[in-house]
Amino acid sequence: MTPQFSPFSKEELLPKAEMLEVRKPKKELFIGIPKETCLEEKRISLTPDAVGALVSNGHRIVVETGAGVLSNFSDKEYSEAGAKIAYHAKEVFECDLVLKVEPPTLNEIELMHPKAVLISALQLKTQTKAYFEALAKKRITALAFDFIKDEQGIYPIVKSLSEIAGIASIIIAAELMSNSNQGNGLLLGNISGVPPIEVVIIGAGTVGEFAARSAIGLGANIKVFDNSISKLRRIQHVLGQSIYTSTIQPKYLQKSLMRCDVAIGCLRGKNRTPVVVTEPMVENMKSGAVIVDVSIDRGGCFETSEVTTHSKPTFIKHDVIHYCVPNIPSRYARTATFSISNILTPYLLNIAEEGGIENAIKYDKSLRTGMYLYKGILTNRTVADWFDLPYRDINLLLF
Repeated sequence: MTPQFSPFSKEELLPKAEMLEVRKPKKELFIGIPKETCLEEKRISLTPDAVGALVSNGHRIVVETGAGVLSNFSDKEYSEAGAKIAYHAKEVFECDLVLKVEPPTLNEIELMHPKAVLISALQLKTQTKAYFEALAKKRITALAFDFIKDEQGIYPIVKSLSEIAGIASIIIAAELMSNSNQGNGLLLGNISGVPPIEVVIIGAGTVGEFAARSAIGLGANIKVFDNSISKLRRIQHVLGQSIYTSTIQPKYLQKSLMRCDVAIGCLRGKNRTPVVVTEPMVENMKSGAVIVDVSIDRGGCFETSEVTTHSKPTFIKHDVIHYCVPNIPSRYARTATFSISNILTPYLLNIAEEGGIENAIKYDKSLRTGMYLYKGILTNRTVADWFDLPYRDINLLLF
C-alpha cells in the first residue's frame, strides 16, 4: 500500500506546549506637571502625597516651580515627596507624560516631546481646530478628564468636580445674601420663628443633587425643576425625603422664581444649555435675590447671564445679583486638587503596571474611552464631528 503524502513532518504533528502571552514588564513613568497658565486656574493635577506614592513605585516626576502654590502646596512639599523642581516650563513639557488641569496652549504643545502622552481636561466647547492639528503634528497620545468613564458608566472626575460645584453654589449664594455683599441681609439657615430661605434649583443632575443636599442641610426650602422625570424621581430617592419637584413649565417656574431668594442654574444640554429663564422672569424676581448660574460654561440657562471671573465674580441686573463664573471648583482649589489627584493616581499606577499607555488602553476600557488622540490620530467621534476632522476607531488601531 502506497503511503499517503503528508504536508507536515512527524515532529510538527506532535502536541506542542501552549504559548501564553508574556506580561510586559512594569514601565517607569516620567511625568511632568507644569504650572497652569490659564487665567485664574488654581488647581494642580497631583498632590504631594500622590507624588510620593508614585515616586515610591519607581516613577520620576518633574514639577514646575510654583505649580502648586495656588492650591497651597509648596515646592518644598513636592521636593520632599521625591519630585524634581524645574525652573523652566520646557523641562516639564519634555517629559514622556504631561499632566495638566487645563488643556495646553499652542505654545505649550510646541514644547512637548514628540509621541508624548497628555492627560488633561479638554473643554471641547472652548477648543479650536488648530489645537488638534498641533497635537496631531507632534503625534501626541491624549486623554481627556471629560471622557474618562469607569466600569459603572460614570465620568469620575466630571462627577467629583460637579459635586464640588453643587455644594459651592449654595455656599456662594449664602455669602452673596449678606449685607456686606449688597444682598438682602438674609441668613441661609433655619432660625426658630424666622421663615426659611426659598431656593430654586434648575437641573436635577449631580450639581443639582449636591446643591439640594447642601441647601436642605442649612434649613432652606427647595424646589427642583428638570425635564427628566427619572432625574426628579432619583433626586427624591437619594435625598431620602419628599421635596417639591416639577418639570420645567414656564408658569410654575416663574411663580417659584418670584418667591425665591436664591436660584441655582445647573441644567445641561446636548450642546448649548437651553435658556429656560427669560429676562422678564428675572425682572419679576425679588430685589436682592441671588442667581448662581453653574451652567454658564455652556452658555447658561438664565437669559441675563454673562460670564464673570473669580476676581470680579458678580454683577447686578434688574436688582438681582448674578454670579456667573464658569470654573467654580477652582475657587476651592485645594479640595478640587485632592479630588482630581485621588482619581488620577490609580490610573497612573495601572498604566505603569501594564507596561505603558499603549498596553494599558488595550485592557482598561475607561482609559480607552478617555482617549481622543492616539499617536496623533483622532479617535473620538464627538470631536471629529464637532470640528469636521478625519476619525479612526481606536479599536481598529489597537487590535
